[in-house]
Amino acid sequence: MKKITALLIAVSIICGLWPAQIRAAQDNDVKVSETAADAKTSETAGEGTVVSQAKDNIVTTKHSAVIQGKNIPYTAEAGTMVLESAGKACEMFYVAYTRDDVKNVKERPITFAFNGGPGASCFYIQLGCMGPRRSDMDENGIVKTFPAKIVDNENSLLDMTDLVFIDPVGTGYSRALNEDEAAEFYGYEGDIRSVGDFIRQYINRNKRWGSPKYIAGESYGTTRAVGLCAYLSDQYSVFVNGLMLISSANDYYALEKIGSNEISYADYVPTFAADAWYHGRLSKEYQDRELEDYLEEVRSFVETELWSALFMGKKLTAERREAVAEKLSGYIGVSKEFVLKNNLRITLEDFSSELLKDKKLMVGRIDGRITGPVTEGSLGDGASDPSAFMTDISLLGPYLDYVTSELGYETDRPFIPLSSDVNIAWDFGDSMPSQEETIYDCMSHNPYLKVWVLCGYYDGATPFYAAEWIFNHVFLTGDGEDNLQFTYYPSGHMIYMEKNSFDKFRRDAEKWYPL
Repeated sequence: MKKITALLIAVSIICGLWPAQIRAAQDNDVKVSETAADAKTSETAGEGTVVSQAKDNIVTTKHSAVIQGKNIPYTAEAGTMVLESAGKACEMFYVAYTRDDVKNVKERPITFAFNGGPGASCFYIQLGCMGPRRSDMDENGIVKTFPAKIVDNENSLLDMTDLVFIDPVGTGYSRALNEDEAAEFYGYEGDIRSVGDFIRQYINRNKRWGSPKYIAGESYGTTRAVGLCAYLSDQYSVFVNGLMLISSANDYYALEKIGSNEISYADYVPTFAADAWYHGRLSKEYQDRELEDYLEEVRSFVETELWSALFMGKKLTAERREAVAEKLSGYIGVSKEFVLKNNLRITLEDFSSELLKDKKLMVGRIDGRITGPVTEGSLGDGASDPSAFMTDISLLGPYLDYVTSELGYETDRPFIPLSSDVNIAWDFGDSMPSQEETIYDCMSHNPYLKVWVLCGYYDGATPFYAAEWIFNHVFLTGDGEDNLQFTYYPSGHMIYMEKNSFDKFRRDAEKWYPL
C-alpha cells in the first residue's frame, strides 16, 4: 500500500500552535441543545458499546450578518455528531449555518464544505471564505489588528445557500472514539466513507432530502469532493447538484513526478510564467502584455513544443534542446543555462529559489507573489514557504475565539488545525488518485451535475494548468461539457485571501448557484 506525504493547504508548522485546553465563555442567550439525537445515541450507532455510550454535543445559537448589504438572519450549529462508519465509531465536528427567513427549505440549496491536506480542518474555508463571519483582513489577507477581530463577511454564500463545514476525523475537534481505530479513517477510501456517512446522516436528521445539494472542497478537498460525489450516489442514491473544486488536486500524476511520468514538469510552466510576470523578471516584450494574454502564448508553447521535447528524452537533438531551452527560459524568467542544467525539467523547489536569486529571495509555493529569504527545508511541508506563515495568524487564532465565544462550543479537547500525523499516515491504497474516470462517470450519469473549477494563477501547490490538463482528459459530450466551467483569479492557492479575487469569487458564485 502506498502512503505519501500529500498536498498541504495553508501549510505551516503546526507544533505548539493550538492550546492544550479550549474553554468557552458561554453567553446567556446561547441555547445548548442536544438536537434530535442528543439525549439518545446516534441513529447509526448499532450495537457497539463505545457508540451507544457516546452522545452528540451540539450547540445552537441565533445570529444575523450583513451580506451584500442585506441583513441575513441565521441559525448556527456547532458540535460533534456521533457516527458509525464501516463499523468504526467517531465524533465528527461540524459547523452548520441555516438561513432563518426561508419559506420552502426544499428550494434552498445546501453546501457541504471542507479543506484538504489531507489532515486539514475546515476553518480556513469557513472563516476565510464562505461563512457569515470572517477575520478582519486587509486587501492582501493580513489581519488589520492583532489579535484579529471577527466581522461580518460581506461575501459569504449564506444568502444563497445553507452551509455545513466538516472536519474529517483527526482534524479540528473530530476524533475516532477508539484511538486504536483512528488509522482506519486516515486514507482515501475511509475518509470518503466517513465524510459521506456524515453527510447522509445530516441530510436525514435535518430533512434536507429535497434540497439541492452541493459539495465544495479545496486542494485535497477537491479529491474528497469528487470521491464523495460517486460514493453518495452509489451508496445512498444521493445525487449532487454541483461540485465546487477550489485549487484542483484531482490527478496526482499531473502534480507530482511519479515514476517515469513527466507531466508535472510541463504543468507547472504556466504558473512559473505567471510568477515571473508578477515579479517583473521578463523581457519587455512579455512584461508589457496582460497576464491572461501572455499565458495563452505560454500554454501554446507547452502544448506544441515542450511536451514533445520532454517525451523525446535522450532522443531530443542538441539543436532542438537549445531552442526549447531558449524559449522556456524567456517565458519563466530564469537563465538558459539554468534550464539546460536541469535538462528542461524545472521543479517547483528549484524555480522558487532561482527566480529572485540575485535578491537573495525565494517565491512562495502557496502564493508565488509572496517572497522571503531563502531558507533550509521543504516547500512542500511549509518549512521554507514564505507564503505559508500568514494564514494561521489571520485565521486560526480568530477561529478558536469565534467557536468558543460566539458559537458557544465547549470542550477541553485540543483543536488540530493541520495534522502532520494524519498527513504522513494517509493511505491512498494501491495507487494515488487519478479521478478523470470518476469525474466522467459522475457527470455522464447525472446530467444535472455542474462542476466549477476555481484556479489561482500564482498557486504553486495545485497549478492551474494541471487542472486544465486533468479536465481536458475528461471526454464529456453534449450537456456534460456545458456543465463544466473554469474561473481564474490573480491569487494563490487560497483564492479568498486576496480581496479582488475574493470579490470576483462572490460574483462568480452568484452566477453558479440557482436564483
